[in-house]
Amino acid sequence: MNKIIYGAAYYREYMPYERLDQDLQLMKQAGMNTIRIAESTWSTMEPKDGYFDFATVDAVLDKAEELGINVIIGTPTYAIPSWLANKDDTILADTPNGMERYGRRQNMDITNETYLFHAERMIRKLAEHVSRRSCVIGYQIDNETKHYQTSGKRVQQMFLYYLKDKFVTPEQFNQAYGMAYWSNAIHSWEDIPDVRGTINAGFACEFSKFQRKLVTDFLCWQSEIIMEYKHEDQFVTHNLDFEWKKFGPPNTQEGYSYGVQPDVDHKKVSNCLSIAGTDIYHMSQDKLTGAEIAFGGDLIRSLKKSNYLVLETQAQAFKYWTPYEGQLRIQAYSHLASGADGVMYWNWHSIHNSFETYWKGILSHDLQPNQTYREIKDIGLELEKIGEHIIHIKKETKVALLVSNEALSALKWFPVDENLTYNNIVRWMYDTLYEMNIECDIIFPEDDFSNYQMLVVPALYTASETLLYRLKNYMELGGCLVSSFKTGFCNENLSVYHSEQPHILGECMGFSYDQFSMPDHVKLQFANNNKDISDDERDVSYWMELLRPTNAQTIASYEHKYWGKYSAIVANNIGKGYGYYIGCHCSKKVLGIIFEMAADRAGVLIDKKIKWPLICRKGRNQSGQEVRYYFNYDSSDIDLQCPEGMWQNILNETTYQGGDLIALKDWGTIILCRLN
Repeated sequence: MNKIIYGAAYYREYMPYERLDQDLQLMKQAGMNTIRIAESTWSTMEPKDGYFDFATVDAVLDKAEELGINVIIGTPTYAIPSWLANKDDTILADTPNGMERYGRRQNMDITNETYLFHAERMIRKLAEHVSRRSCVIGYQIDNETKHYQTSGKRVQQMFLYYLKDKFVTPEQFNQAYGMAYWSNAIHSWEDIPDVRGTINAGFACEFSKFQRKLVTDFLCWQSEIIMEYKHEDQFVTHNLDFEWKKFGPPNTQEGYSYGVQPDVDHKKVSNCLSIAGTDIYHMSQDKLTGAEIAFGGDLIRSLKKSNYLVLETQAQAFKYWTPYEGQLRIQAYSHLASGADGVMYWNWHSIHNSFETYWKGILSHDLQPNQTYREIKDIGLELEKIGEHIIHIKKETKVALLVSNEALSALKWFPVDENLTYNNIVRWMYDTLYEMNIECDIIFPEDDFSNYQMLVVPALYTASETLLYRLKNYMELGGCLVSSFKTGFCNENLSVYHSEQPHILGECMGFSYDQFSMPDHVKLQFANNNKDISDDERDVSYWMELLRPTNAQTIASYEHKYWGKYSAIVANNIGKGYGYYIGCHCSKKVLGIIFEMAADRAGVLIDKKIKWPLICRKGRNQSGQEVRYYFNYDSSDIDLQCPEGMWQNILNETTYQGGDLIALKDWGTIILCRLN
């Protein structure tokens, strides 16, 4: 890990003809130093029960060692061979939609004993076989693991044991979730119903939490096995992914990495990894913004407060994503600017058959060097030259965005609006920060947020009193909190607090509300008659809470015949700190004004000369020097004013001083390193 990892997933098994030597030579010529293999080829390595054949793995490792290319070994447990599916008819997951059928990947019950026996045997055989190979630098356990909605009889029984541990008696269980409603109360644990039919959101969301625990247990189990074989200088990682936002025709895989992953507790899983890894995919061409790269990177970096690996990202991929010239470069450096120590592409080559035929890799179907390969080669050779200046970048963030798997699950049951999901709200707030060049960590409720100067809280719909008091205490001790609507509404079991809303926070922030509505022709009226906001930017959409201040300051009220007496956005001093509450969904322009107010209160500096589509990401390198990445996410050229001081563009060794104008081409990248 003394060089930036740069490479691709490679599947010799998928090739239409033998070209191992040619492929790895092309990678070497492109400055690629790492490949990831094996993680989807169980049926090749164990073609029949108990018979193992690692000839393909050995051939790749032999050539990699010859050329000095590193290898990450993936455990192949996410795609089972057909003989294993036929061995036990309970291996395939029993889901709310019925039993899975064999064919696609990730269709098994990760708690099934037959599956776990064979998975463990496969992992051990593979790890033992490759453990002495000098080119193996680390292991990726499984692949984008989820629980795959497994919820059959055995899982239901496991859930019952989980509930007994948590509640002890049926009466405590009934009380926690209000099970008396519609006669759902139980009086014996034997009467616990199949959760798949429940109408009780608290009960259902507890099961979702339990399913996430299954994922954590499964990945930690794999990690413990690998730990028995790996050397001290080898790592264990996993490619954590995100909620996938679909687009394109139904029943296709077309979509991109968008928000908090609903089926995995990233924070808990990260505890069993020596380095966090991720897969990040995003829109391209004129829709490339860098926001998905930044969001994913900030979340994964924050898990272990450390650098991470991008184990998969796109080269060409969908027809919508064939990159414009320069876009592969800005994408790669955007990952590194967020704290990544490696960028790897899926896939090296385009596949000639089956499900992902038209998800194109670096090489197209003719398997010849093309424009994508040439641009990736330029990046690779550049990284060989400058990598030591930008590896192990450390971020110094003063702002955090608090996300919650529990709130995500709850708002799937009680959506704010069909067009406004929890992750929509998260990205509304995150993207506004991103476009204002306010860098942040993305943290979870169990994290310590006391040292951040500013804390942004999107729709924390479900929160324990302990968490709400921690937020109150954060403000009282000097922190600045910005919360959206739908925060502090119900407890950890999804029972609505029977106090004025929002629970605890409203009392300390000096306001309350007991009514909310879908806005219809409602606009915001600012107390200071802000002239910088256009009429359209004052629109309120999807959701509005009718806030009644007691001692809070009204920042904006509703412009409406009937709702005009209510506040929409309020602020208040709390102890040594400050709080802002945004009671409606508003434009990013308005949200940006609130963030600017909060940043000023919190002492978070904003460079207002740097405006979207110009993005600045900062950090310090191993030598302690400040490094600033500047990205032009636009098809037009931009002039950048050099920040104060003496700087060197490490991409071409040009020196600048404060005030100099630096031309940044369309989709351009510049990396400045402070000289004084």
